[in-house]
Amino acid sequence: MDITYRHDAQISVETAIDLYRRSTLGERRPVDRPDIFAGMLAHADLLITAWHAERLVGIARTLTDFSYVAYLADLAVDSEYQKHGIGKRLTHETRQRLGPDCMLVVLAAPQANAYYAKIGFEHNPRAWVLKPDQKLSR
Repeated sequence: MDITYRHDAQISVETAIDLYRRSTLGERRPVDRPDIFAGMLAHADLLITAWHAERLVGIARTLTDFSYVAYLADLAVDSEYQKHGIGKRLTHETRQRLGPDCMLVVLAAPQANAYYAKIGFEHNPRAWVLKPDQKLSR
């Protein structure tokens, strides 16, 4: 399978949402809110995309300072293209663009939890989430 990886592709909100829907990540992202998706794409520090001809088949969306830490916010691969190394290559391409001492952190989606250990991530149980409808306690 001939897959091309890019760090400079300009993708539309509609193209991104279509990919997320074709991946398991679409179940946990606001695919019915193009306004939020536009912000997700516009404010990511690093987007690596995977293409099969003209079809977007994968994306790694990262928020980072490029020096100390990078948060791999989304790793989405079209379900038809999974198990071909695309997610691992997207992660590799992401790391290639970070500083040599920069760690990569991910909050795994439930269906992808075992995947990250297989590609070399170390499990860390100390993640915490504050959702938009939750308030800080006193």
